[in-house]
Amino acid sequence: MKDKIINGLNRVALVVNNNKYISAIKESFYSLIPIIITGAFATLFSSMVFDDVNGLAQIKALHWLVTFKPITAAINYATLSFFTIYAVFLIGIQMGKRNHIEGYFPGVIALMSYVSINPSIYNFVTSNNKTIAVTDVFAKQYTDTKGLFLGMFIAIISVELYNWLRHRKALIITMPDSVPSNVSVSFSALFPTMFTVAIIALGSFLVNLATGMSLFDIIYSLVQQPLQNVVQGLPGILLLMLVSQVFWLIGIHGNQMIKPIREPLLIAAITANTEAFAAGKPLPNVITMPFWDMYMSMGGSGLTIGLLIAIFMVSKREDFKAIAKLSFIPGLFNINEPVIFGMPIVLNPILGIPFVITPLVTGTIGYIATITGFAAKAYVYTPWPTPPLISGFLATGGSWGAVATQVVCILVSILIYLPFVKIANNQRNLAQDVADAADQADAKA
Repeated sequence: MKDKIINGLNRVALVVNNNKYISAIKESFYSLIPIIITGAFATLFSSMVFDDVNGLAQIKALHWLVTFKPITAAINYATLSFFTIYAVFLIGIQMGKRNHIEGYFPGVIALMSYVSINPSIYNFVTSNNKTIAVTDVFAKQYTDTKGLFLGMFIAIISVELYNWLRHRKALIITMPDSVPSNVSVSFSALFPTMFTVAIIALGSFLVNLATGMSLFDIIYSLVQQPLQNVVQGLPGILLLMLVSQVFWLIGIHGNQMIKPIREPLLIAAITANTEAFAAGKPLPNVITMPFWDMYMSMGGSGLTIGLLIAIFMVSKREDFKAIAKLSFIPGLFNINEPVIFGMPIVLNPILGIPFVITPLVTGTIGYIATITGFAAKAYVYTPWPTPPLISGFLATGGSWGAVATQVVCILVSILIYLPFVKIANNQRNLAQDVADAADQADAKA
């Protein structure tokens, strides 16, 4: 039965990792992380340095710093407010690579298609409740994270359609050999490009005609928002973590398996918080990507920083102590593959139980601390290798409650791992006693 479950999970992992759409999204989000961090730290500097109410600029001698605040506002707008645009372009390029299309043009195809399906008219409501139609604009809701799921969908569909059309001989313009190759390539892409954008735009028009809603409204209200609501609830994020931990136990990188679901939702959540903070509005989301890193993944998956400390405290096994010494410094930067594969935790029922349980418990602690206001909500996307305590301080813009919550989570993780480390000690002692008894029996014989 155990082998059947493991084989089944391995097959799922193989399907996920080999799926070109999922891999294209994963690779694109890797490239987007510097953009998010740049925007997040611009907001952090804006609030902690250049702000004349809460930042250093409130000090009379440093009030001149407030003059630099428009710079961070511009950086924030250029990064997080255009997040979907960058995502569409990068996913288009990744889809092009998987369809053996060289260069950046698939990204352009994806971006053209996405722009073509969204309205270029914005209805501005004045303070007198008068509506003014502003033409030839692209509303922010289509460029920030609200349009992310629609953008991902359109990027994939448009490049797939373009790839299919470019293999139709009737649509390819063949130029004489005397024409330069770059000109010939451009003309061969002409009709596939025209038909791709036209078909995508026509499809959006027909949907709007049939439903009275734009594709943006449909995808955001029926897909993206419900998924975000699920993940913003404690059961949803705990289920996602549970799936990740189960895959780790059979030797498959759990975070990579859930990344296509986790990243779009939790990154959208932190960028929404960053933009809300920059605008002086209440932060909308409790669970974000930094929340995952701060409370559910300190020291790496399974909060193995607690395991390492527990080993230093009570372990009598030299092999555990040796691995713990080698793993502690990487663990401070949330890198724990040496622990997972060295102890090992993989396929180890003794250490596997606390490995699964611990992040579920600490995630619950972090959630309660945040919704009660003891710890502030995160609004700065900190890189995942940021050490514990520092990550909580930076992600929340200096909330000592968040730091204290991280300390509590580490202490709880130690308490959870301690009895299992003791069991592992006894297990090793029992095995040694059996081996000694066998040696004595052989000696007598």
